Amino acid sequence: MISPLRSLACVLLLAPSLLTAGEARRFVLEHPYPVTEIREPDRNAPVTSVILMIGDGMGIHHLSAAWAANRGRLFIENCPVTGIAKTWCADKLVTDSAAAGTAMATGTKTLYKRVAVCPKGNKLDSLVDKAADMGKSTGVIATCELNDATPAAFCANNEQRSDSYGIIGDYPRSRADFIFGGGSKYFTQRPDGRDIFKEMEAQGYRIARTWEEAAALPPGKTLAVTAPGNLPPPSKRGDVLRQATLKALDALSRNPNGFFLMVEGSNIDKAAHSNKLEEMMEELLDFDRTAGAVLDWASRHPGTLVVITADHNTGAFALTGGNREKGEITARFGSGSHDGIAVPVYAFGAGSGAFTGIYENTDIFRKIMEAFKKGTPGPAAARQDS
Repeated sequence: MISPLRSLACVLLLAPSLLTAGEARRFVLEHPYPVTEIREPDRNAPVTSVILMIGDGMGIHHLSAAWAANRGRLFIENCPVTGIAKTWCADKLVTDSAAAGTAMATGTKTLYKRVAVCPKGNKLDSLVDKAADMGKSTGVIATCELNDATPAAFCANNEQRSDSYGIIGDYPRSRADFIFGGGSKYFTQRPDGRDIFKEMEAQGYRIARTWEEAAALPPGKTLAVTAPGNLPPPSKRGDVLRQATLKALDALSRNPNGFFLMVEGSNIDKAAHSNKLEEMMEELLDFDRTAGAVLDWASRHPGTLVVITADHNTGAFALTGGNREKGEITARFGSGSHDGIAVPVYAFGAGSGAFTGIYENTDIFRKIMEAFKKGTPGPAAARQDS
C-alpha cells in the first residue's frame, strides 16, 4: 500500500517553495517507538462518536520529518483515507489559528484573530454545541493555555483571540464535559474579580490543578488546568496528552448517544514559530503516539470516526536530508510565521470515506455534522435538520 504521507507529499511539494536560506538543523531520534498495524473497523457503520485531532502548525513537511526520525513509521499512517484542506481565512490568504480553528469548529470562514465569531460579529455555535444538542458528551483537550485560539474556538466566542481573560470568562457557559489544558493564571486573580474555577465547580465540574489530581478523578464533568501557562514539552510533562485523551475517552464513551472530542497538539506550532527543531520534533512524535492510542481505541469501538489534521503550516519547514535507518534528519526553517500551504487530512473508522479529496477547512465541520446526522436516529436528528 502506498504510504499516505508519500502520496500527499507528492501533491503538496509541487507548491512553490516559501523557504529562504535558513540555517540547517540536525535532529536524531535515539529511541524510536514501535508502530503497530491498526485495522480499521467497518467504515460503513453509523457514526455515533467523533474524535478530531489537530496538530497545530503541522504540515506534510513536519510529518515527513517525524516519519523519517522514527525510522519510517508513524501511527498516523494507519489512516487509510486522506484528503487535503485549504486553510485561507475570510480576509487573509495566510490564516492564523483563531480563524482556522473557527472554520473547523463552526464551519464558517471568519476574519483573522476572531474566535467562533463570524465576519459580521455574530457568535457561532461550535461542534461542541452541536454535539451537545444531539445529546452527546463533549470534550476539549489541548497542551496550550485554554484561552489559546484552537480550544477557544470550541468553547468560547470573542472578536479578539488576545482577550485571554474574556475567553476564559466564557468557559462556564461552554458545553464541554471534559476540559484539559493550561492557563490557570487566567482563571483566578482576574481584573473582573471572578474565580472561574469556583464558577465551574458550582456547575458540577470536578476541578484538578495537576495531572495527578485529574487522573484520580472518577468519570464525570472535569476541568483539569495543569499549568499556569502552556504545558511544558513532552520531555518534561511526560505522556500526559495521551493519558488525558484516554481519560476523556473513558468518561465520554459512557454516554450511549456517543460523544465529540477535540484533541490538539498545540505546541508543535509554538516550537516551529521559534524554529526550535528538537522541541518541535518532540511535540510531533508525542502527537503521533497519542494518535496511535486514539486509533487503537477507535478500532475497538465501532461507530467511531477519527479525523486527524492541522490548522495551518508553521515555520516554512523543509526536510532537506538525513538517514532514515539512523533516525537522523537535517532540516531548515524558512520563517517564524505561518504559510498558506494546504494541509493533510487523515480519517479512520466509521464515515471515514467522506474525507477524500481536496476541500475547504470548513468542510471538516460539514462532513462531521453530516456523519453525526446520518448516525443519529430519532428526534435528535430531526432537530438538527430543522
